[in-house]
Amino acid sequence: MDAAAEDAARAASISRTYSGAQAEAAAAAARSLDDQGIRCASSSTSVDVSGLAVPLGEVGTVTVTISCTVAMSDLLLPGVPGDKTMTSRFTSVVDAYRSRALGFANSEGPWSANRSMGIVQ
Repeated sequence: MDAAAEDAARAASISRTYSGAQAEAAAAAARSLDDQGIRCASSSTSVDVSGLAVPLGEVGTVTVTISCTVAMSDLLLPGVPGDKTMTSRFTSVVDAYRSRALGFANSEGPWSANRSMGIVQ
């Protein structure tokens, strides 16, 4: 679980947008759990992306919390009844000088499209 949370936080911290951070974190957590052979009966990924909004040159963080409910028979011995919810949280530092989306609808488009609006990325 810890490795999945770390992978998810890192993926979110390098994303340029809030929605991208949410999607990348969820995908990274799912890949990590799958790679480890962990099958979740239910799972959730919560992402605090407030660190993406800090001004350029300041350090922000992204925190991801993942929860996964697994069958006890997967954790202990086959046939053991019940389930267990495991949770892990990890915080990753956002690069203080990384490129950021500016919040405009076309901010992830080509530079030439943004140049007309006086925006320099």
